[in-house]
Amino acid sequence: MGIRWNSPLAQVIAVGFICFCCPGMFNALNSLGGGGQVDSKVGQNANVALYTCFAIFGLLAGAIHNKLGPKWTIFIGCATYVLYAGSLLCYNHTKNGAFTIAAGGLLGVGAGLLWTAQGAIMMAYPREQDKGKFIGYFWAIFNAGAVLGSVIAFAINNKVVVSENLGDPTYIVFISLMAIGTLIALSLCPPTSVTHSNGDKIQIQAFPTWKGEVIAVLKLFLDWRMIVLIPMFLSSNWFYSYQFSTVNGAYFSTRTQSLNNIFYWFSQIGGSWTFARVLDYQGVNRKTRSLWGLMIITGCFVATWIGGIFFQKGFTKSTLKGGHDYTEGASYVGPLFLYMFYGLNDAAWQTYCYWLMGALSNDVTVLSRYAGFYKCIQSSGAAIAWRTNAVGTPYMTELIICFALLIASLPGALFLTMRIKDHSDDVTPEHDIQKVDEKQETFV
Repeated sequence: MGIRWNSPLAQVIAVGFICFCCPGMFNALNSLGGGGQVDSKVGQNANVALYTCFAIFGLLAGAIHNKLGPKWTIFIGCATYVLYAGSLLCYNHTKNGAFTIAAGGLLGVGAGLLWTAQGAIMMAYPREQDKGKFIGYFWAIFNAGAVLGSVIAFAINNKVVVSENLGDPTYIVFISLMAIGTLIALSLCPPTSVTHSNGDKIQIQAFPTWKGEVIAVLKLFLDWRMIVLIPMFLSSNWFYSYQFSTVNGAYFSTRTQSLNNIFYWFSQIGGSWTFARVLDYQGVNRKTRSLWGLMIITGCFVATWIGGIFFQKGFTKSTLKGGHDYTEGASYVGPLFLYMFYGLNDAAWQTYCYWLMGALSNDVTVLSRYAGFYKCIQSSGAAIAWRTNAVGTPYMTELIICFALLIASLPGALFLTMRIKDHSDDVTPEHDIQKVDEKQETFV
């Protein structure tokens, strides 16, 4: 018996393939350093614009998603990925950095819409005992896109030993795949038609009014559960600028960057899939699983970033001789494994963030606001980090900031995990929005 298209699993898998094509390909480009451009300043500044707009619209996207529904929210978001990749192709010929930076800002708007809708679907559609598994499914499919993108970039640029811009064929392939993902978004079902195998529908709050939605979003800044997770959210993308622009982009040759990214994103698949299984283990209660999860990610990132310190001590901006290639043999293996563990830790960290939020509610409307809040804080951190990278901050300083933020996240995460319940309590402060206006609207 096949999977029903309106089943929660089918919808999460569909969103996984959409993100395979759009954010997955973007990640493959972005992890090359500067979007595949030797002059990484343009890519770095585009990322600043991207994440600044992402932070603003990530916060607003929950309300937009709750009004438009996932199909149109994701479709609009995906279209901006196509535009951004096209701007990099244009830059190859015109050197028009302003267009690329503006496209980065628009991508921030679209990414806020896409990732908020994705987060709501991934956290709200599965049953409580399957939330980690569904996160693992999504993360595996999504990051397979970045793996494929990196394979394509490596295949096309395998003969490029020195650092140079990606060629037009690479960008054209990425644009085509992003366009396919954009079209897949039009096949998504409205939440009202999504049902479990026994006929149960997912939980949906009726859309109150725009005023009620805005109030509900602003109340998240007073919700202690979100407040204690702010450091964790802030740190969850902060390290990308250091890992992509410094470790991968500055240290390695163009073709080796692509090869490294194959392993980086593949490690993300394994990290999320394995870690999700721990979080869904039914032999102990959910609070115990949350504590196990926190201990595992803490041990992993502490060991990895200490290793990163030893690697970073080997070079500075003034002493770096870039262009290191995979043909160097044994001296290449150590940095490769470090980069792979950076990827594994990223997947586990973000899987844990989503799982914690999913443990707080089962309502897709509430979780869309949580996802938007998460992406708002996450993107604020990323915008600051990319700007820090763009202004020439010393490499070791960047690393220490990343490490310190991860450590600072632990007290808040521990405070929340100690209060995790076996079943989500959906009587949340957001339900008070119904008092603002009794007039109710529904998804379209």
